[in-house]
Amino acid sequence: MSAPGVYPRIDSHQHFTREYTPSLLYPILKRNRFDGSVVVTSVLTVEESRWLLSLAAQHDFIRAVVGWADLADPRVGDVLDEYQRHPKFRGVCYAFDDALPPGLVALERRDLTLDVSAGFTPAIAEKYPGLRVVLDHVGTARAIAPPSLAHHPNLFAKISGLITHAPTHWNLAEFQPAVQSALAAFGPQRVMFGSDWPSYLPVGTWKEALAAFTQAIGPQSLETREHLLGGTARRFYRIETGSAA
Repeated sequence: MSAPGVYPRIDSHQHFTREYTPSLLYPILKRNRFDGSVVVTSVLTVEESRWLLSLAAQHDFIRAVVGWADLADPRVGDVLDEYQRHPKFRGVCYAFDDALPPGLVALERRDLTLDVSAGFTPAIAEKYPGLRVVLDHVGTARAIAPPSLAHHPNLFAKISGLITHAPTHWNLAEFQPAVQSALAAFGPQRVMFGSDWPSYLPVGTWKEALAAFTQAIGPQSLETREHLLGGTARRFYRIETGSAA
């Protein structure tokens, strides 16, 4: 779906439920000239992660899967080994408390990614410099990304969920300053778009989520937009290029 010479367009943050399935998302992405998506589990269980991996095996447009694993479990490596038998598994999402779990070592060693919003601390990026970390939902109250964090080269920012809590009544002034601050600090090669679909359904729409993102970043060059709408996600999640069906 992408034109030659540009990055594939990737929605870097969406979910599936038993009601909102890949067959509903794929036509939306296709209409908006997106090539695929990264599905991030919203249910923090191994069973849910296995289900998402099975969906990814059935649908080419699902380019990467971010599952969940208990990073505090000494046997977390066994779960990660199981996940890694699926070619689209890329990393885990995790909500942190005060302590850094030992499983972060396993992620770094396996060259996996970490999606984090709740409980993020700069110590994660500092202690594990080889671990690619993305801070989810930047621009919303769910995540704070002060410019000072940008000096960690392994830390990325995901602009996602902008309309989740106000699907049709979102106020650009509430998130645009934070979004533009993150873009200025991290640069387009470390910032990516995520829709957070279907969190705002049935009131909001995927296209409204994209519109909120587009308005938040303001006028940008074509090159910058290509990074934000796919290039960064492709690099961060090591997504292979190619057509999706």
